[in-house]
Amino acid sequence: MTDDHWYWTPVTGDWLFTIGCWLLAVPMLKRWKIRILLFLAVLGPGFITANVDNDPNGIFTYSQSGAQYGYALLWTIIPITIALVVVQEMCARMGVVTGKGLSDLIREEFGLRLTVIVMFLLVLVNFGNVIGEFAGVASSLQLFHLSKYISVPVCAALVWLLAVRGDYKSVEKIFLAASVFYIAYIITGVMSQPSWHTALVATIRMPPRSVWRDNGYLFMVISVIGTTIAPWMQFYLQSSVVEKGVNVKDYAASRLDVIVGSIFTDVVAWFIIVACAATLWVHGLGAIRDASDAALAMKPLAGSYAFLLFAFGLFNASFFAASVLPLSTAYVVCEGLGTESGVDKKFHEAPFFYWLYTILIVGGAAVVLIPRFPLIKWAIESQALNGILLPIVIVLMLLLINRKDLMGKHTNSHWFNAIAWLTAIIVSILSIMLMVQQFRA
Repeated sequence: MTDDHWYWTPVTGDWLFTIGCWLLAVPMLKRWKIRILLFLAVLGPGFITANVDNDPNGIFTYSQSGAQYGYALLWTIIPITIALVVVQEMCARMGVVTGKGLSDLIREEFGLRLTVIVMFLLVLVNFGNVIGEFAGVASSLQLFHLSKYISVPVCAALVWLLAVRGDYKSVEKIFLAASVFYIAYIITGVMSQPSWHTALVATIRMPPRSVWRDNGYLFMVISVIGTTIAPWMQFYLQSSVVEKGVNVKDYAASRLDVIVGSIFTDVVAWFIIVACAATLWVHGLGAIRDASDAALAMKPLAGSYAFLLFAFGLFNASFFAASVLPLSTAYVVCEGLGTESGVDKKFHEAPFFYWLYTILIVGGAAVVLIPRFPLIKWAIESQALNGILLPIVIVLMLLLINRKDLMGKHTNSHWFNAIAWLTAIIVSILSIMLMVQQFRA
């Protein structure tokens, strides 16, 4: 009996210990399961909006910085991410608390006159960006020997059908899937076999003072930072949060959506710079004309797979942005004017929304098909308009989010407010500097 007693006691003790652990773990697992399901339920607006920012213009800027200056601009990624998280979080919070889009709030709090001015500038800026997205579609598929006279009309029709024939949930799922495909640039960065030590050090260390004497380098710094936060992003994010119906009690998960999206999109940007630094810059190829040039030049240097991934990533980004930007513009204008909007509504329920969406797509695609149209000049001028509008939008956001009668207890904290205002000032100065340099060019 004694031997049996000493033989079975440890085993029984192990079982009791295991059962106890399971009893403690089950509630914890349930809590984590609830949190994960809640996050997946609100995932979308923040992740999609941040990733659309890596459109053809953004990819070209990151590719150019890597091709021309190697790893020397990687330090910008950390402040870019912080700025993006701060501004996007404010928009999502305003949407959740007020249940209204940004243009709605601007009209109600600042009047119709200012709203019309902001809407007019935003339509001009976004139309220029839509042209850029269809130009990206054309150039990416030309890498596979497909004429733009086929690729652009077909893609324009698909983009139009996506919103007109879909609903919010189906459209959001497609956009989320497109966001995931940005991982192609991460794989391309790994395949380019960069100097990881050099890249990581350059990410956390400022470059030597001597580089600041180079006007080209300063212009590229401004471009990299300025391409991150665009006015349309704030309007689209807030409208998406409102249409998704996220409430205050679920906001923690929505905020996580914004943070994850901002970090992911800037990780992609980091890998684009690294890929071009490890191939084009190392081999002394220097400046490129557009993002498709980077893919083409990469083929003999990093192999066919890297070329295919980079080219596919460019097409995905172009098609993705060409779908979101017209939607964003239609949302903003309809909210500002107080008319019906949303992809959950039928054409006859929101005719102005769908007609504006259609005009932007058809017009943007048609411009790309015009022979010898000065796309580069148009892109520069649209970015200059972006520089005029961006500071206005950020200041209006900060004035709105600090109103207790509007936000209640969800206004910015003192520390968060200091960071947000500093972000607004820095982004405003950089945007103005970029605008001035573009007009001088």
